[in-house]
Amino acid sequence: MNPWHRVRMILNFVNLSTPLGLLIAAAGGCTVRSAADGLHLACGYRIPFPLAPAFTVGNVVIYRDADEFDGRPGLLGHEARHSTQYAWCAGLPMLPLYVLSAGVSLILSGDPASYNPFERLAGLTAGGYEQRGLWFLRR
Repeated sequence: MNPWHRVRMILNFVNLSTPLGLLIAAAGGCTVRSAADGLHLACGYRIPFPLAPAFTVGNVVIYRDADEFDGRPGLLGHEARHSTQYAWCAGLPMLPLYVLSAGVSLILSGDPASYNPFERLAGLTAGGYEQRGLWFLRR
């Protein structure tokens, strides 16, 4: 594991985002396994919220279907970048910041990802999102 991934793993444990992610995974009925770069993959999420097929809390990538990453090689990288964002945001403050950003993006474009800086920095297309234009510039 490279040194930055080790630092990210420690920061996300200390800032409580990874323990929260593991708790969410357990509540959602997931099977958790360790993965590269200090990440944990939690498969089988059964709670209907959030709507996304995969999401990350701390170093825990939570997803519904075991085949979610098949044919989408960039998706795990996208989710790993969200893990890094938790470390930069000191953990749990990322949750309200993300929700606020998604709300602003939804107002601007009708899409919670297009103008959400967290999604843009993680890579919109890698996350399965398409860039939408601003609603007030559409014809």
